[in-house]
Amino acid sequence: MIRSMTGFGRAGFEVEDQRFQVEARSVNHRHLDVQARLPRLLAPFEPDVRRRVQERLRRGKVDLSVTLPAGAALPGEVQIDRETAARYVAAARELAAEHGIEAALPAAPLLALPGVARQVERELEGEALGRALAGAVDEALDGLLSMRVAEGAALARELGERLAAAGRLLDGIEARADTVQAAVRERLRKRAAQLEQETGVLDEARLHQEIVWAAERLDVTEEIVRSRSHIGQFEQTLERADGEAPQGRRLEFLLQEMVREANTIGSKASDAPVAHLVVDLKAELERIREQVLNVE
Repeated sequence: MIRSMTGFGRAGFEVEDQRFQVEARSVNHRHLDVQARLPRLLAPFEPDVRRRVQERLRRGKVDLSVTLPAGAALPGEVQIDRETAARYVAAARELAAEHGIEAALPAAPLLALPGVARQVERELEGEALGRALAGAVDEALDGLLSMRVAEGAALARELGERLAAAGRLLDGIEARADTVQAAVRERLRKRAAQLEQETGVLDEARLHQEIVWAAERLDVTEEIVRSRSHIGQFEQTLERADGEAPQGRRLEFLLQEMVREANTIGSKASDAPVAHLVVDLKAELERIREQVLNVE
């Protein structure tokens, strides 16, 4: 089964009463592009997070983020530079003695003075944090992959219906092309008969040559055969996909070849009904292209 490149997964983990949230989302992209956004506390684990994503996914733009719940923050501790505080207090007393003013320096204003106090982020135990983060990342990726598989199944059904519609349009083009060629041959014979009546001369060799040239110009048999072959390969790719090896680029190539054949058929069309069928075929192929762009 093919997989989509669209997916979302979420998980959480807790270390020392601190709850973290992990979210992984992906959209279509030509290659694998991983963006990891982690708090500074978890920055050392970013290479491992990226590796885990790269082991599970092959294509897509993946955004993985680790956050604390809204309004939460890691509690820190306040460190006081007592020597600096003592110098502030001593300086206040000296000024008070010089100028005969009150020397009282309340604690709160003292703590607000530069260099007296600073808040230090709480550190969590690294090994436990790494294990918990890895488990949550894997769980989020499991959810993302489940969604990609479900989306892939829906894509496969949609593509199968579109391919069937394209096949029916090719059948219509083939049937009409035979009718057009027969009409052109008949028109050339009537024109030759008219010239024979007018001139008394019938150039059988020239008539035969004109019929052959017209047949070559209008013949779309090879294009139709190749188109059906591409459709068959496309269907086989959908059926044999195991969800592990990416199939999107192969499908893109086959679709590109189908579009090329449709363009050739359109350039040979000298009949309005055939031209209309070709337009419908191109529209169907464009709808397939829009879906294929999201296949991993």
